[in-house]
Amino acid sequence: MSAPTGDGSTRAVVAHPYLKSDRSQVRDVAARVDEAAGLARAIDLEVVHAEGVGLASWRPSTLLGEGVVERFKQLIASENVTLAIIDRALSPVQQRNLEKAWSCKVIDRTGLILEIFGARARTAEGRLQVELAQLTYQRGRLVRTWTHLERQRGGRGFLAGPGETQLEADRRIIAVKIERLKSQLGDVKRTRALHRRARQRVPYPVVALVGYTNAGKSTLFNRLAGAGVLAADMLFATLDPTMRALALPSGRRIILSDTVGFISDLPVDLVAAFRATLEEVIGADLILHVRDVANPDSEAQREDVNRILRDLELGRRFDEGRVIEVLNKTDLLDPERRAVIENRAERDPILVPVSAWAGEGLDRLLAAIDGRLASEQTLRTIELAPSDGASLAWLYRHGRVLDRVDTPERITLKVTLAPADLARFEQRERTSA
Repeated sequence: MSAPTGDGSTRAVVAHPYLKSDRSQVRDVAARVDEAAGLARAIDLEVVHAEGVGLASWRPSTLLGEGVVERFKQLIASENVTLAIIDRALSPVQQRNLEKAWSCKVIDRTGLILEIFGARARTAEGRLQVELAQLTYQRGRLVRTWTHLERQRGGRGFLAGPGETQLEADRRIIAVKIERLKSQLGDVKRTRALHRRARQRVPYPVVALVGYTNAGKSTLFNRLAGAGVLAADMLFATLDPTMRALALPSGRRIILSDTVGFISDLPVDLVAAFRATLEEVIGADLILHVRDVANPDSEAQREDVNRILRDLELGRRFDEGRVIEVLNKTDLLDPERRAVIENRAERDPILVPVSAWAGEGLDRLLAAIDGRLASEQTLRTIELAPSDGASLAWLYRHGRVLDRVDTPERITLKVTLAPADLARFEQRERTSA
C-alpha cells in the first residue's frame, strides 16, 4: 500500500509486520500502517511506500521471511531509500541483519517513537526524559551499532589482564549517564511534588487530559483554557505538559493539565522515563479521557490508553468513577453514527460527546466536570489539637483546606475530602484515640 509523501529529505519505507494466524489482533492492519506512516511523517520523513506484511511466522534472524526481505531490498534500491522503518520491536541482531541485507539504516517502532519525542521535547525536563529513554534503549544495542569498539585497551602490569573492551567502557559510560539523568529527574519529581502541595493549599482540584495521540487533547485544552498550545493534525504534536487555571460554571476553579499523548506499544523505557510528567495524571482529582470517535480504531485506542493508565496504577480511578470519557470529533461523524453516540451518552453519565474543533458540547463537558467534582467531595469542619501535627499534615495531603483558624487551644479546619479519604481519616482518629 502506497502512502502519501512528506516534505522531508530522507526517503523512507514503512512495514507493519503481523501474523496472519493471530486471531487476537483487534486493530485494523490498514489503520496500523497509516499510523506508522504518520509517525514517520511527524519527523518530516518522506514516506515513499508503506504496507502491512502478513507472515506465517516470525523469523529469528530478520523477523521477516526471505521473500519479503528480497522484495523490500529491490524496492529500497529502486526508490533510493535511505531509511527502513519496521513497525514492531526488533532485536539488535534482527536490526543488524536487515541493515546488511538492505544497505540502509533500519529502525524499529521504539526507535521511531524515541526520534519523535527527541524532536518534540522543548523544556529541560522533556529533554532529560527523552535522553534517559534513548540511552536505556541504546545500551542494549551497542553490540549492533559499535562493532568497531570490540578492540581491547591493554592494562598495566601482569595482573591487569588484557583490559576492558572499548565496548564495555562505553556501556559503563552510558550507565553513569543514566544514573545522572535519573538523579536529575528525581529533582524534577521533588519539584513537582512541591508544586502539587502548593496547589493543594490554594486549593484547586486538578483535572488531567489524557488520550491517544492525535485525539484532539490540545485542541480541547485550548478551547477550554484559552491557551496557545500547538494543536495540529499530527501524531505527538505536543510533548511537554501544560497547566492552566479554569473557572467552572459554579465558580469553582480548577487546574487543567494537558499531557503527552499515548500510543499502542508505547516503549516501556519511555513510560518509565516520563514517570515524573505522568505523575501529574496520577495525582489528578479527575481524568478526562479524550477519544477520537471518528477514528475506526477508536475502541482499540481506548483499550491502549486504559492499559497504560492501569500500568500507572490508576485502575482504582475507573472503579471510583473518576474518569470522564470525552467523545471528541463528533463533527466528523455521519448523522446516523452521531445519533448513536448521543443516545449512548444520554444513558451513561461518564460519556460526553464534543467537537473541540467546532466548540460543540463544551458547556455540557464543563457541567459534567463540575458535577463530578462536587459529588466526590464532602465538606467537614474538623478540630485538632495544636500538637497534632501528623493529622494536620495528613489533611493537607489528602484534602482541600478551605479555611483555617488557629487558637492556643485548637486548630479549626474547613476541609473537603473524598469519601474514601474521609473514611480513612475517621478510622485514623479512632485508632489514635
